[in-house]
Amino acid sequence: MPTPEETEVQIEQSQNESQTEPSQQTESKTETPAEEVVTCASPGCDKPAKLQCPTCVKYGGSTRFCGQECFKANWAVHSRSHPEMRARAEFTPPLIEYTGPLRPAYVTPRMKITDPKIKKPDYAETGEPISERTSRAGRIAPVYTKDEIDGIRAAAKLTREALDFSCTMIKPGVTTDEIDRETHKFIVSRGGYPSPLNYHGFPKSICTSINEVICHGIPDCRPLEEGDIINIDVSVYLNGFHGDCNETHPVGKVDFESLRLLKGSFDSLEAALKLVKPNTLFRDFGEAVSHSIAKHKYSSVRSYCGHGIGHLFHGAPNIPHYARNKATGACKPGMIFCIEPMINAGDWKDTHWADDWTATTVDGKRSVQYEHTILCTETGYELLSARTEKSKKHWWEMPEYKDELAKYNEFINKK
Repeated sequence: MPTPEETEVQIEQSQNESQTEPSQQTESKTETPAEEVVTCASPGCDKPAKLQCPTCVKYGGSTRFCGQECFKANWAVHSRSHPEMRARAEFTPPLIEYTGPLRPAYVTPRMKITDPKIKKPDYAETGEPISERTSRAGRIAPVYTKDEIDGIRAAAKLTREALDFSCTMIKPGVTTDEIDRETHKFIVSRGGYPSPLNYHGFPKSICTSINEVICHGIPDCRPLEEGDIINIDVSVYLNGFHGDCNETHPVGKVDFESLRLLKGSFDSLEAALKLVKPNTLFRDFGEAVSHSIAKHKYSSVRSYCGHGIGHLFHGAPNIPHYARNKATGACKPGMIFCIEPMINAGDWKDTHWADDWTATTVDGKRSVQYEHTILCTETGYELLSARTEKSKKHWWEMPEYKDELAKYNEFINKK
């Protein structure tokens, strides 16, 4: 790697600094807005930055310094960013058969949690959730005590807060890597551990699934685009208990068929939730989901199912989201589980990218998912991950979409 002495710093002169002869100047009655002042990247230096590292320029970076002195003084630290910058710039998607237009982008290194005060799940270091294989809760759905329910409620509450925070970042130009990084910081700052991090080796702290991705999308450096839809799946481990919830939202303006898929998928979860009460069979939730989406001619993914949650990230019971499934068991007061139907606009089958995580539709059509952590009570249920006033509004809750909502309702009423 070259030293700063061997590196010529490129000087970027703004148009505001260029000089013209008085005779060449023309009068203007409107003032152009001043350029945003970029300050020096050197810690503690707030001088305007006009010099840019040529290595950063080559690989698409934007680090700037006020002058040679700060540049040379910070070279040892600054140059450490160049290998990852180069890897990001030179990344090419694996040569596999993709079913839709989406492609993976560069994935930044896994973040670490070094705070000894944060309680971690058993897989945090090894990637192996041994307790899910050995615990009775992995085989038989537990009935939790009041204290345990309070612990899971607290974990689910933080999960909801983290999901709401992450959803505020949804807009064109933002990368899912940025959403992951900021959500990771949010969770850790509140004493939690992001449950997906190193679960069976998963490299990130949340899952972000875009367009034809069904689930387990890995946050990367692809910027979100106008017209995308994105599912953000957040799970938090807090003081020995997990919480889990996810939502799908449009990125900017999207086509009506995507809006219909969003609302139709949400309605299928609502249909399943209406059945949660003591003695409801776990297999009945799939019947409710299938009946709800039939009018749209959508399909429900069969490769993944809802699950028990609490001490374990994933445990009993298994809750399929399709009709005529063979799930065993029934709801009891004190049981806690997640229902999370994955609804495809086309075929229910899935395939995987080369990372062995990202599940996509086999026909490239879009997929939508919503999820809650649910407590079965004596009379019904409690959503431990319930939405709040701070939650990002769904499109059908926004007045600017009243025409689209009327169109959706007209479609439903005709069926």
